[in-house]
Amino acid sequence: MDHDRLLTVMRRLSIEAGATIMDIYNSDDFDVRAKSDDSPVTAADEAADALISAGLRAEFPDVVLVTEEQAATHSASADTFLIVDPLDGTKEFVHRRGDFTVNIALVEKGVPTRGVVYAPAKGRMFFTQADGTSVEETGAFDPDHVGSTKDIKVSNSDNGDLMVVASKSHRDEATDAYIGQYNVKDMTSAGSSLKFCLVATGEADLYPRLGRTMEWDTAAGHAVLVGAGGKVVRFDDHEPLAYGKTGYANPFFIAHAPGVKLKPA
Repeated sequence: MDHDRLLTVMRRLSIEAGATIMDIYNSDDFDVRAKSDDSPVTAADEAADALISAGLRAEFPDVVLVTEEQAATHSASADTFLIVDPLDGTKEFVHRRGDFTVNIALVEKGVPTRGVVYAPAKGRMFFTQADGTSVEETGAFDPDHVGSTKDIKVSNSDNGDLMVVASKSHRDEATDAYIGQYNVKDMTSAGSSLKFCLVATGEADLYPRLGRTMEWDTAAGHAVLVGAGGKVVRFDDHEPLAYGKTGYANPFFIAHAPGVKLKPA
């Protein structure tokens, strides 16, 4: 895989999809439907999925493509595949809270190695460079030219006075009980894969997720976090979270800066 070319394509498609999403987000009204699992879907999800899928298939026709909106058509994945959530945080989108992202990632041998997370309503973009390290881009987000970037790095946490980030839409008593085992300085909430990125930039130290997620929800943020020196592990045994699982469903997991001494499940 040519990682330089991949980054160029993933970044461009995420920006183009973000523009499409924002056109619908800023419209007077949009329809919301329920999928078979009762999760919401909008025209923005579908338009972004179509745009990204067409772009990736044109550029990388021999690489398996997995997307949320086409999940019913996917069979067992290959060792290498592209995985897309065209609009992560649809509930945030529907309620016009802005915490939604476009996510495109490459998985190689069960590990997300490259990824782009773009939050168009927040004006934030994070991606892994060709060498696997992560940056945040600032500026106008020109699809054809990378703007100013800054290296991002996880915090040097020592397990004291932790900043914890949790989901806006999926917070529950089990999550609160787990967080309660730590010395927490403060907590923040965020939607979608932005939680991974807050850990990646050092704005948070710990993100536990004790709830349902799919691989397309997490792969891009996972790649960005690892590229910034962080880790994503299973909640039950603290082994690395792997990808390419049957059905693409994730177990509970914890994303964290390496200095955080994880508590048992």
